[in-house]
Amino acid sequence: MAAHSYLYVSVCVSWVLVLVFQIGMARGEPAGETRVPLTSRTVRTKYGDVSGVIVTLDSKHLEPVEAFRGIPYASPPLGRLRFMPPVTGALWSGIKVADKFSPVCPQRLPDISNETAALKRMPKGRLEYLKRLLPYLQNQSEDCLYLNIYAPAQGKL
Repeated sequence: MAAHSYLYVSVCVSWVLVLVFQIGMARGEPAGETRVPLTSRTVRTKYGDVSGVIVTLDSKHLEPVEAFRGIPYASPPLGRLRFMPPVTGALWSGIKVADKFSPVCPQRLPDISNETAALKRMPKGRLEYLKRLLPYLQNQSEDCLYLNIYAPAQGKL
């Protein structure tokens, strides 16, 4: 049951990552954001203080958001913690700057190098989506128990 729970958490975290990237990927930038993010406010958590970035999306209908990327929610599942349920992470001192995505959980990525063969296995829309998504899934590690948190930006920019 413990291995099943770890796998379930890994799959859920991977799908959260996939859903996050669905916003504005057409330009090839992470989540459709502008290139110069601003620093967000500092938020106090029970594990320590964290600061993210303010992201302005390429849309006239979406307001800026505060992005806190790569926030650990459990200890890395390495060594004796491998295949065990997630264990509460360690506390940190100072302000953790959460401006970069963490590795995704190990997974087998679909081979789309031969587009003709790939189109026999999947619809064209899925192939185009995978072409945009796969670069974000190259950084894989068993140390993948992190969250990306998005909240409406506070105040006027």
